[in-house]
Amino acid sequence: MNQAWIYFDNSATTALCPEAKASMTEAMEIYGNPSSLHGAGQAAHTLLEKARGQVAAALGVRLTRPSELIFTASGTEANNQAIFGSVYAKPRRIGNRIITTDCEHPSVAAAMERLEKEGFEIIRIPTRNGVLDTEAAIKALETPTVLVSMMLVNNETGARFEVEKVFAAAKRKHPETVTHCDCVQGFLKVPFTPTSLKADLVTVSGHKIHGPKGVGALYVSPAVHKAKQLAPHLYGGGQESGFRAGTENLVGIVGFGAACALGMAHKQENMDKILALRTHLEKVLSEEDVTLNLPAGQRAPHVLSITLPNIKSQTFLNFLSAKGICVSSGSACSARATHPSASLLAFGLTPAAADCTIRVSLCESNTEAEINTLCDAILEGVDHLVRIKR
Repeated sequence: MNQAWIYFDNSATTALCPEAKASMTEAMEIYGNPSSLHGAGQAAHTLLEKARGQVAAALGVRLTRPSELIFTASGTEANNQAIFGSVYAKPRRIGNRIITTDCEHPSVAAAMERLEKEGFEIIRIPTRNGVLDTEAAIKALETPTVLVSMMLVNNETGARFEVEKVFAAAKRKHPETVTHCDCVQGFLKVPFTPTSLKADLVTVSGHKIHGPKGVGALYVSPAVHKAKQLAPHLYGGGQESGFRAGTENLVGIVGFGAACALGMAHKQENMDKILALRTHLEKVLSEEDVTLNLPAGQRAPHVLSITLPNIKSQTFLNFLSAKGICVSSGSACSARATHPSASLLAFGLTPAAADCTIRVSLCESNTEAEINTLCDAILEGVDHLVRIKR
């Protein structure tokens, strides 16, 4: 039997909601291939397209064709499809410059490193104190740019970046520039639509919103389709309108769709509850011997970064885990890395401080009682571990 954890690592993954689980169980009985033309295949195809509509609705878009929402195996794959698919789609007639930030998720940052080795010029815009330097980004756009790829919400600090200002400037200066936004951490947490962001491509993921792991999606604007600015990243049987080969993960996609429908039905209610919990957490901890790394600009409601007084984050995670409490030291995708967090260094922390920082990330099923238990444990841990060091 699984231990009953007090779970505050929702930026890494969330619990599967009952609605997603029920829809996935039903989908398991529809075993046809969505690409098959017989009855069983068409039944599967119907479920697939229903889920596509549910994800699109949660994004605030009305699809004119299925290829405007491509299902992938993860947010990472969707980011890779957006980045490599856009820069490889056409000859570099508007140059080889790509603009991003200095604190992207590893699935974007590593892709940029790969492209840099291939000869692309990568401009990384500062995000100190959780604020995107929009002036520096707009200045960088003076040179023709093939792609601008920026996250909406940082997964370690909760900073919400004003990407729409940069994307709008990109379109004004060079209409052919493709704009991509990794919205995995902002999806159903902060208000946005692809149109409001001026984003051609938008990445989302299922397991951050109480859907299953192993499924993501990439929104592709009609303008990108018309200009043929996106190439496939996986080749094969032509699924997902030819952009993502491989038989679709129907069970996971159906669960993703159900989680989107549930999240949309309670979006504002959930955001308000999460914000109230985080406010309570900050109020208690602000009076203690820890540092709250609060973004100077806009913030998502569900993330709080906390630097401990000279206590290694892994040591503190072990202390909390022994009490049945789950938090993290940053992105789950780089949790075992031996180097300091790029996001925290970009925020302005020293390497030593970054190595003593934990992340608490909330969801609507957390309670004030759990927050109080967490605060008591943090205060006990700081006192206990500091005394040991002395």
